Amino acid sequence: MRTEFSPAQLADPAMAASEAVIRKCVHCGFCNATCPTYLLLGDELDSPRGRIYLMKDMLETERTPTAEVVKHVDRCLSCLSCMTTCPSGVNYMHLVDHARAYIERRYRRPPHERALRALLAGTLPYPNRFRLALRLARLARPARPLLGGVAALRPLASMLALAPRHLARPAPTRDAKAAVAKGRVVLLQGCVEPVLRPEIRQAAIRLLNRAGYDVCFAPGEACCGALVHHLGREDASLAAARRNVDAWSRLIDADGLDAILITASGCGTTIKDYGFMLRNDPAYAERAARVSALALDISEFLVRCELPAAEQTGLIVAYQPPCSLQHGQKVSDAPVRLLREAGYTVRTPAEAHICCGSAGVYNILQPDIAGRLGERKSTHLGRLAADVIATGNVGCAVQIGLHAQSPVVHTIELLDWATGGPAPAAVTSRLEAS
Repeated sequence: MRTEFSPAQLADPAMAASEAVIRKCVHCGFCNATCPTYLLLGDELDSPRGRIYLMKDMLETERTPTAEVVKHVDRCLSCLSCMTTCPSGVNYMHLVDHARAYIERRYRRPPHERALRALLAGTLPYPNRFRLALRLARLARPARPLLGGVAALRPLASMLALAPRHLARPAPTRDAKAAVAKGRVVLLQGCVEPVLRPEIRQAAIRLLNRAGYDVCFAPGEACCGALVHHLGREDASLAAARRNVDAWSRLIDADGLDAILITASGCGTTIKDYGFMLRNDPAYAERAARVSALALDISEFLVRCELPAAEQTGLIVAYQPPCSLQHGQKVSDAPVRLLREAGYTVRTPAEAHICCGSAGVYNILQPDIAGRLGERKSTHLGRLAADVIATGNVGCAVQIGLHAQSPVVHTIELLDWATGGPAPAAVTSRLEAS
């Protein structure tokens, strides 16, 4: 695609990176075929190709974003299916991330949107605040039908729908040593996952210890920054990246690490991009690149390990790959291979490449589109007649769980169960009921 950025504009590293991305686009439109919003809405401006045109014009002219442009950029899930499909290697992720930061700086959103986005940015990355918000949500649940009837308040109704009726007790965060250690890994503590599904971390620790790895946690680590990053809050996301690079670098420099492991694939995609995000920071560029190189989804790591013999036989698992894993990190075979080796019968749904509608906080900010995608996903999963649904991202698990009839668990919970751990509570309830 031809561009007309000025030399002065290209002196800005972010603008230069976006210009390089845009120039790779050859207008072929292959991306449209796998874009969830284009699939639902049929609007060229709600496709990757259409958004690239909008973002090119906005950045090239450095004009104030219009409400129309913001609407179509906001509708992007950042599922990155377009990047898997693209034959030209267009890094759409970096372009849309830059566009969101540009919009955040230059566009004045309506007051209710600003308030909602500030609430999300100030709550979700902080586990204690998030836990308190969920307790308050239980009290506000009766107001959900009323909120859902007002367009501006529909995101609040969506938040109440997503909030669990019961909160599990927080799981302790402490280092855990293997009986015979082959190495040492650090496990991302996370922010949303340990509040909504603390059992995922516990299953990961047990399985890693069985595989012969000491599991440690990094003092000073916090939210990976993905949530604020996708809201366009660049300063906050870079601050989060620097804080975590510092925390993990202390462990690397002290006793070394075999890997930085992530159980929430949405976080993993961002952490693997720290090297790019901090590439122009002389104090962090080298260390951030080192951290990104060590970052692995837990399935990527486990597929290289020698796991204990499995005891499962034939339970049918519908595996739904998170977009952030299959498209953002290009990890697709490892989870399925692990589940099959553990003795499960694994089935994948039609349109497995299409997003479930979770996409971070998308199911709050764009509840109508997210709801349609969630229903579409659950229909395909339901046709598999599975005993349980497995995925690798807590947001996907919650979103799919709103619509699916089968219990939804993290892949790591099934692997832990198959190798000597407890059965996931959701699966036990389902088997007892049948």
